[in-house]
Formats: sequence, structure tokens, C-alpha cells
Amino acid sequence: MNLRILGRTGLAVSEIGFGGWAVGGNQYGNSYGPTDDAESFRAIRTAFHHGCNFFDTADVYGHGHSEELIGAALSGVRPEVILATKVGGNFYNRDVHPLLKDRLAQLAGTPLEQIPPDAPLPVSHDVNFTPGYVRFAVQQSLQRLRTDYIDLLQLHNPPMNLISTMETYGVLEDLKREGLIRFYGVSVHPPEEGIAAVHATMPDTVQIVYNLARREAEDQFLPAARAAGIGVIAREPLANGFLAGTYRPDSVWEKGDIRARMPRQYVQQVAALGQRVRELADKAGTTAARLALKFVLDNQAVSTVIVGMKNVRQVEENLALET
Repeated sequence: MNLRILGRTGLAVSEIGFGGWAVGGNQYGNSYGPTDDAESFRAIRTAFHHGCNFFDTADVYGHGHSEELIGAALSGVRPEVILATKVGGNFYNRDVHPLLKDRLAQLAGTPLEQIPPDAPLPVSHDVNFTPGYVRFAVQQSLQRLRTDYIDLLQLHNPPMNLISTMETYGVLEDLKREGLIRFYGVSVHPPEEGIAAVHATMPDTVQIVYNLARREAEDQFLPAARAAGIGVIAREPLANGFLAGTYRPDSVWEKGDIRARMPRQYVQQVAALGQRVRELADKAGTTAARLALKFVLDNQAVSTVIVGMKNVRQVEENLALET
């Protein structure tokens, strides 16, 4: 597996990293369909044995389940891997923000007051980036990951005003001094948030969507991040699986799969692009997934690209790009 340097962290990371969202499972209705824990465990171990050393997850993925699986699978090789996780999605209590009540009721299929107190809610239902909460969430993640330090802690999609505010990073600096984290960064949505992180100068890394269907990061963010020495973690390189070329414009998904909630017009457009990528890949004697991954890795501003993989077959296909 080829390695790249993760910006100014100096960490040597595998070009293809393991994305832990899918292995969190679909119990809370915000993932990529059903999973099998034994198969997920094997997938994580297989990725490691194929040279993948960068494992990215978040505490909200399966409400901690993804972290638990990754921690269990890698506990015996902890010094050899780089663990990255994210905090900020508060799933530890049931205090639902008023603006989210209608959405949660729609996803749950029933009014919130009719959901039993011990029943899981379908999505993490509030965000919290206060210093006390971040410290609490980090302690919980450390336990689930079976480690006493996190290599890279990322704030999970904070709002623009927090990205640009120096006070946001105070608790992260404290955690760094205490040895609980080594480096920190932010996970963002639009490139404008990534640029704000660059201007803030504090984050060591930025995680952002970048793929054949979503190339807006190329214009300003990627050059700015590279110039500033910020490590770039590209996520969703297969555009939620569409660029693997296995879905069609009329594909449907079961309730709880995030693709089932995507606008139909977007699904049709990106699925059609995936079919086109598959045609090109067939002519080139490769797979659509490998072609899509190569596109992202060809941009030298990218330090690593994280791919969601929940079974051994997906791991072997995606990591075959490196063999």
C-alpha cells in the first residue's frame, strides 16, 4: 500500500483508508443497509492485512458500534494503525432540538411522544461542540476504541461560525497536551467551510467530499489546503456507492438506508454517471470503483481517500487499486 504524508501532522497514512460509517450498522436508520458484525470484523482485519493503516470512524456511526468494532478488530495491532474519529453529534440523551422534531417523527414513522423511552431514535438528534461535551465524548470514544489516545480527532461537521472561532479549538489543544489526542481537524460539507478551516490555521486536517460527481473542492479549497500544509481526507469517493457502477437510475433502497432519502433527481443523475464510469472502466480492463478512486488519488493535494467497506469482498476490490 502506498503511503502519503497527512499534511503537517507528519503521519504516514495509506492512500486508501477504511471508512467506518457502513460497519456501524443500520439499527438507527442512518447508514448503508444491514450489516453482519462478524463479516465487518473480517473486513477491518482484511484491510489491515492488505496494508491499510488509516481507519476513520465517528461516534455517531451506529451510536458507537463502529468504534467498538474497529477497536476490537485492531486492539492487537494498535501501534501499527492510525485511528481517526469524530465527535459532535450528541446521541447520548433524548433532548430533541425543536427544529428536528418533525424530521425525527418522519424518519421514525410515529410521533416522538409515542416512541418508548428506551427505544433508539433513528438519527443523532442534536449537535454539541461545547468544551465539556467534547471532552466527555472523547472519553467515551477512547473506551470504545480500546485505546488511551486517538491519533486524529475531528469535529463532526461543525457550523461555519465555530470553524472560524479560535475558542473552538481550546479544548482540543488541552486534549492534545494531555496526550488523549495527537492531532485534530474538522469534517466539513461545502468547500467554503474547508477554506474557513484553512484560514483558522488551527486544524491539522480537513475531511471533505471529493469525487467525480462532486468536484467543487478543486477550485479553491484543495490548492489552499495544500499550500497551508493541511492534510486532506477525501470522503465519499464513490458518491455513496453510485460510482461503483452497480446502481441504476431506478434503483430503490430499504427504509433506513441514507440513499432512500436522497432526492430522486440526484439519484438518477449520479447513477447515470456511475453507469458511464463503468462503461469506461470495462474498456480499460478495470472496475468502476477503481477508476473512481484513481481520479481522487490523482490529485496530489489529497493525503488519503476513505472508502466505506462493510465486507471482505468490498475491501479486496477497493484495495486492489494498490496491488
